[in-house]
Amino acid sequence: MEAIEYARPNTIDDAVRRLGAAGARVLAGGTDLLVQLRGGYTRPSVIVDIKGISELRRIEQTASGFRVGAAVAGAELGAHAAFAAQWPGVVEAFQLIGSTQIQGRASLGGNLCNASPAADSVPALIAAGARCVIAGAGGTREAAVEDIVTAPGKTTLAAGEFIVEFLFATPPAKTGDAYLRFIPRTEMDIAVVGVGVCLTLDGSGVCTAARVGLGAVAPRPLLVPAAGAALVGTTVDDAALATLAAAASAACNPIDDKRGTIEYRTKVAGVLARRAAVAALARARGQ
Repeated sequence: MEAIEYARPNTIDDAVRRLGAAGARVLAGGTDLLVQLRGGYTRPSVIVDIKGISELRRIEQTASGFRVGAAVAGAELGAHAAFAAQWPGVVEAFQLIGSTQIQGRASLGGNLCNASPAADSVPALIAAGARCVIAGAGGTREAAVEDIVTAPGKTTLAAGEFIVEFLFATPPAKTGDAYLRFIPRTEMDIAVVGVGVCLTLDGSGVCTAARVGLGAVAPRPLLVPAAGAALVGTTVDDAALATLAAAASAACNPIDDKRGTIEYRTKVAGVLARRAAVAALARARGQ
């Protein structure tokens, strides 16, 4: 059996060079990669540990919003008071991933690029309108979070590319976000359905913008424009919430498995979308 090379670069350029090798894999937190290694599902030629790159470990507030390094752990994100105050839905989504020990290692970039349709942080990131800065041999580029995952285990990242950071624009006043999921157990399980909602109100309480992200109901996490549009121009009343729920269910393309049937997942997606919208609405109202 051939040995696996381990590299811990301290610059983005060095990481790009290392990832140019055939069969290279990124280690951001390792909570998925190490399980895949032990299970024999992957055998990389080199593991590139990006946690040694300082730019990937920062949480920086700027005039336009937050820049969050792709290797920032969930526990670090939750402990950042200013970020948690601005994006509570993103934080609560990440705090549902695994145990306290897992959250001390698992990263935003890793949770996205593992490309699980049921990843908890991804619907919340989509709802928040987060964007990724991606580094590769050709330089850097940006992409919306919803454009990264294409199928289970598959992303739009080219060979040698990796996510450097996430960009969160400062939300308008009276904006709230929330994330809810359903699991068979009380904790540490994979989502049957996950829903992130972010909405903004004007001074009279009318919704002026809304985004809805769904997880575990299709081969990849989804942005559902019709669900967000159901709230815009309304006071997020019962009629709007019913339309939102219907749009969320209509967007589903789930599978039958031991955690839930197609019919069940489709129904729960609508129910959770409504509940998450109510939670986001309360936050937008300052409640």
